[in-house]
Amino acid sequence: MNYWILKSEPTAYSFEDLIKDGHTMWNGVRNYQARNNLKSMKVGDLCFIYHSVGPKEIVGSAVVIKEAYPDPTSPDLNWVAVDIKFDKQLKKPVTLQQLKIHPELPGLSLVKQSRLSVCPISKSEWNIIYQLGA
Repeated sequence: MNYWILKSEPTAYSFEDLIKDGHTMWNGVRNYQARNNLKSMKVGDLCFIYHSVGPKEIVGSAVVIKEAYPDPTSPDLNWVAVDIKFDKQLKKPVTLQQLKIHPELPGLSLVKQSRLSVCPISKSEWNIIYQLGA
């Protein structure tokens, strides 16, 4: 199993929208590295949802339910989407500031590559972030 952080602008699609919808297509990614990360996702992988505008924070998690397929929002078949479903809402959001200062998260891709919209993380990073939100 792999672990990821998916960035979302809450005014475009928020975690609350995912809770309401139950599942969604994660599309519109137009960065090559982020696209390659989407292509690496497998059914059952876990994803944190990070609101990248407003309070910058991780608010909950989702599970990949369909692996990469051509993104229907692009005429270029090289761009892909995945499907995810709601998993859990964190009891308290984990802020970007908390992530930046945590001594066990110095290499977190969300911080190191702040423009990357689909970021891989390790299982230990997942566990730390999950505990911060518990």
